[in-house]
Amino acid sequence: METLSINKLVKTFKDGNKEEKILKGIDLELSQGEITALIGASGSGKSTLLTVVAGLQKSTMGKIIFEDKELTEMNPTQLRDVRAKRFGFVFQHAHLVQFLTVQEQLQLMMDTAELNWSKKKREEEIKSVLQAVDMWSHKDSYPDNLSGGEKQRVAIARAIIHQPSMLFADEPTASLDSKRSIEVIELLRSLSKERNHTVLMVTHDTDMLKYADRTVIMKDGVISES
Repeated sequence: METLSINKLVKTFKDGNKEEKILKGIDLELSQGEITALIGASGSGKSTLLTVVAGLQKSTMGKIIFEDKELTEMNPTQLRDVRAKRFGFVFQHAHLVQFLTVQEQLQLMMDTAELNWSKKKREEEIKSVLQAVDMWSHKDSYPDNLSGGEKQRVAIARAIIHQPSMLFADEPTASLDSKRSIEVIELLRSLSKERNHTVLMVTHDTDMLKYADRTVIMKDGVISES
């Protein structure tokens, strides 16, 4: 089943009196439970595509349909609501809040998503997710006491704690060594399959492609192969 549809998406940036078209009419459909890897050379437009689709930048033209709703027609408040409640994000760096413990990071995400869950359900979900990423024993730890791989595990837990339907991963293993990269991508894949997330992942690491269901290649602002 289709989760997200991108139709003739254009993104143009202004540089003084000049305009540079970064995305040149992208068409792409993402299916529920599918992991799509987005690759391409630096400057090909892959990170721009991810941030526009995720509602972090406005498109210039085109449509983005998510769960039968047109994101490109939403006002900023509506778009923030979708990002907070239906999207999950994993970036190159974990971006954890330094003064919050591991379990508090997840509590903050649940508050942001405005989940109407009981205290008991919240506690059970936090324990379940932290156990899934093998970080329950670190629930009271602060980010400064975690390794890079452990921080990314917490970032994944935070991305899925509110049960989003769509995950965006922008170079999620780029800051890790090869061993930790494999651990993190295997974890991301297993959890996304178990919970039926649709995943759009930007990566430059070809070793990550075998964990995707589909690879989309971008070149000069267009999809050259899908």
